[in-house]
Amino acid sequence: MSYLPSIALAVAGLVLLVVLLIRLVRGLRALRRTSSMVATDASDRAGLLRARYAAVRVAVTQRWPSRGAPAK
Repeated sequence: MSYLPSIALAVAGLVLLVVLLIRLVRGLRALRRTSSMVATDASDRAGLLRARYAAVRVAVTQRWPSRGAPAK
């Protein structure tokens, strides 16, 4: 019967380990979801910035054509 406390302690340790692993997996899942949202948002904003830059470049070209190009 002297082995009973050792078994009980081992079972308690395993239960604690499982609980901690479940919490860790949930936290990692939330972190992955958040990082994916941030990456998507940054990509979207970069695309919008490139589109705005292209629109400004077209507007400037239409407003002030280059000196070598024929006027419309």
